[in-house]
Amino acid sequence: MSLPNTLPGAAGSADRPDTIARRAWTLLMQRPTYLIFAAVTLFFVVFAPNFATVSTAEAILRITALVSIIAVGMTFVIICAEIDLSVGSVASWASMVVGLLLERNVPTIVAVLAVLAMGAFIGFINGILVTKLRIPSFLVTLGMLSVFSGLALTVTDTEPVPIVDDRFSNLFWNASYVGLPVPIWWTLLLVAVGFYLLSMTVFGRQVYAVGGNLVAARFSGIKTDRIKIASFMLVSTTAALAGMLLAARSTAGNPSLGTGLELDVIAAVIIGGTSLFGGIGGILGSVVGAIFIGILGFGLLVMGLSTSIQEVIKGAIIILAVALNRR
Repeated sequence: MSLPNTLPGAAGSADRPDTIARRAWTLLMQRPTYLIFAAVTLFFVVFAPNFATVSTAEAILRITALVSIIAVGMTFVIICAEIDLSVGSVASWASMVVGLLLERNVPTIVAVLAVLAMGAFIGFINGILVTKLRIPSFLVTLGMLSVFSGLALTVTDTEPVPIVDDRFSNLFWNASYVGLPVPIWWTLLLVAVGFYLLSMTVFGRQVYAVGGNLVAARFSGIKTDRIKIASFMLVSTTAALAGMLLAARSTAGNPSLGTGLELDVIAAVIIGGTSLFGGIGGILGSVVGAIFIGILGFGLLVMGLSTSIQEVIKGAIIILAVALNRR
């Protein structure tokens, strides 16, 4: 005799509308940032002219691609209870390096791989300084921020490096596939890889363990230094990739392209539910945070507010969202 599917927890009741509504409400209560996200989006849909259009959604996703890509790597670092403030300057430096390589007729794919390798090496240096010399990551990456900002300004005496390689521009910005612009495809690729690494591999579980309790992770046999170094390498590589997207967008390597990018990235990760104290967080939440920042900035721009007022409102809403998430 088979059991009726009306028992509590049975498949028949799992998809009832009231059950779905309760689960959605529970999610909103656990992640109040999503409630603010929905409220802000609804506000712009109602009051901002021509906001609720497909072209607007595409523009927002293109704009947030840079933040989303770096946020994937930053999520690993912050879950490890560390931070990387150098990603903006690394992105600027990467844009300059790829511009210089292409200017010297280095094949496009070779230039791209060289810049990605350079990003990974920068992350390796950051990780070594943090784990072996026990220098706080805040100080290490703050110093690296200055180092690579200075290098980007010095290498061409503050002049941008024009990029005329159409293959490079199409690879990172101009082309579209199946109706989606290339930056969105890059975002989807990085989100998929980051989600897989963090949620479905031993490495991802070790990242959570290191951030949750470093001492316990060491006693359980986890090579905690290696996990942190790998995480720093990931975020610097994503920063180098974002730098190439910036270069393709502006058709030039520019020493100021990534200025302030680190602030939006860190805000996106924290808004998405990742704890600055480590051990808690996820890739999808970070992407939601990046899209939230993109919608906020684009919506305020469409409403015609001055840049100064935009920054005030944007900062206040981000603080509110982070405070509620922390609560």
